[in-house]
Amino acid sequence: MTKEEFILSGLLELYAMGISSPEETQIVQEHLDRFPELKQELKETEIALENYALSNSTQPAPSVKEKLFNQLFSGDEKNPLNMAPVVSMTKKSFVPLFYKSIAAAVFILLIGSMVLNYSYFNKYHKAQDALDLAQQQLQQKEKSNAAMTHDLSVVTNKYAMPVVLNGTPHAPDALAKIFWMKNTGQVYIDPSNLPKVPSGMQYQLWGIVDGKPVSGGMIETSKGIYHIQKMKSFGKVDAFAITLEKAGGSPTPTMDQMIVSAKM
Repeated sequence: MTKEEFILSGLLELYAMGISSPEETQIVQEHLDRFPELKQELKETEIALENYALSNSTQPAPSVKEKLFNQLFSGDEKNPLNMAPVVSMTKKSFVPLFYKSIAAAVFILLIGSMVLNYSYFNKYHKAQDALDLAQQQLQQKEKSNAAMTHDLSVVTNKYAMPVVLNGTPHAPDALAKIFWMKNTGQVYIDPSNLPKVPSGMQYQLWGIVDGKPVSGGMIETSKGIYHIQKMKSFGKVDAFAITLEKAGGSPTPTMDQMIVSAKM
């Protein structure tokens, strides 16, 4: 919880009034140690609570006090308060008692307000967390939709000539597909049917040009998501092949790690 979130939570007010739970008290003390400037905030909160109680107190009407004192002093002269001698109630001591009653009422109302604020604070953060999760899921779907739209645009391009790369004895069930653009010579690859890449390894595309292998670039398969991706353009190509190399690629193909290949 940040300093701003802690101040808005209402825990400081509960602590100042002495009604925080042990868990809440521990949270407050931890934040007071973590943020020394909160000690001044606590002091100001205590002063504000005291001023609030005093400013919202109401002086009783003179008629009310007069009737009350008439009843209190209606007994005999020896015991005018009609009470046990050990208990003394005078006008001087009554007014502070009245203020205490008003302060107690204000205190109860303030507690209710703080509890309500704390409840709304928790609900707000739960709603915010749910909103953040929904936004993340929406962003992921948007990325996925964008990738699918790109894949479809390559597959349906009228200049795209598909070339199927079949598995070799090293990976007989493997399969990949090249989309070679006849108008531009651009090369796209669909690696979705290649085996899962072992840790520390990466697929590399090769084109056989004039009898020599030329790297077409590394195939991105991070996080197990294989989308159609643009590779290096070759121009005239005699054949395509994909080998399994160490991450980052190799200047020459590792022939015993050839996964798929195809002649043009």
